[in-house]
Amino acid sequence: MSDLDSFRQEIRAWLEANCPPEMREPVRDEGDICWGGRRFQFKNAAQKTWLERCVAKGYTVPDWPKAYGGAGLSPAEAKIWREECARIGARPPLSSFGIWMLGPALLKFGTEEQKVHYLGQIARGEIRWCQGYSEPGSGSDLVSLQTFGEDKGDHWVVNGQKIWTSYADKADWIFCLVRTDKTNKYQGISFLLFDMESPGVTTKPIKLISGSSPFCETFFDNVQVPKAQIVGQLNRGWDVAKYLLGHEREMISGAGGSDRLTTIGAVIARNGLEDPILRAELAQFDVDALAYTAMGEKFLDEIKVGKAHPAQPNMMKYAGTELNKRRHELLMAAGGSTALEWESEATSGGTPARSWLRTKANSIEGGTSEVMLNVIAKRILDLPGA
Repeated sequence: MSDLDSFRQEIRAWLEANCPPEMREPVRDEGDICWGGRRFQFKNAAQKTWLERCVAKGYTVPDWPKAYGGAGLSPAEAKIWREECARIGARPPLSSFGIWMLGPALLKFGTEEQKVHYLGQIARGEIRWCQGYSEPGSGSDLVSLQTFGEDKGDHWVVNGQKIWTSYADKADWIFCLVRTDKTNKYQGISFLLFDMESPGVTTKPIKLISGSSPFCETFFDNVQVPKAQIVGQLNRGWDVAKYLLGHEREMISGAGGSDRLTTIGAVIARNGLEDPILRAELAQFDVDALAYTAMGEKFLDEIKVGKAHPAQPNMMKYAGTELNKRRHELLMAAGGSTALEWESEATSGGTPARSWLRTKANSIEGGTSEVMLNVIAKRILDLPGA
């Protein structure tokens, strides 16, 4: 038996002994997701137990170094962990922009003091982050951002506005792009971290067509940010931002193991779906979703060994976005008139319809599909520009 085979048996046994039955059920609503943070309230005891057990082993961030709250797993071991969790349908013990986006950026660009201070808190679910990137008028052309940090010696004073700030009203801290030099478009942006309870920070939720408000407008009015809370070099925050964007697009695409692209044919078939055309479309989706999952695993393996194409996150993000929209279109079609219900108990408050409407934002957030296609054409297909 190889070392990896032994490791798989060890993980399998640990999961069977430690993953509560309730944490092996599909996620039904926002309350089933453990976001962590200062104000997070556990839905039930099982959710809390699952997080605590995984934190103790470093399994919330299995491939992070042990010194920063991880389990120190190798790429091959981390893949086995994902596979074994998927085998039993285990929910992620912790969902976090800190894990998906900020953590990788800190591991690459952060000082040792920043890594020690922030990464452990992220791994333990003690701090919930939001992302301060887009601004009114600075979405796809992100480097045109105008939120400004004035140098005051030992701190910056930040003024400006961000928009589409996911869960800003629930976050503890923000990682934020701030212009610190108005004379240089690309090399005049810094990457700052600060507490959302800092004086001068306010948020206003934005209601979407789904009826929910996961996005916010975020305002900064003379917010003081200590100099130690810059990640990377002064005025070189765009380097950090681009690296982080790759991880954000990986997250949105579902390449990291999200269950939103799992097969749906078997689930709907149990309800006695008889339409032959729709059954064929469901089967085609399942084939495409499985192929996409395999491509995602290949991509993650290439990242771990430094062989991934820099533009692959753009390709994964675009393909994942289109698959997720297709998935919810098919679920709506298969659900018939019931899927159109908006507030009924039978649909858990209109979950199918609201989730379908929410997917329309997938082709905007994290970079629009049009921008993704332009990047793919230029950097992967090497096509000439217009």
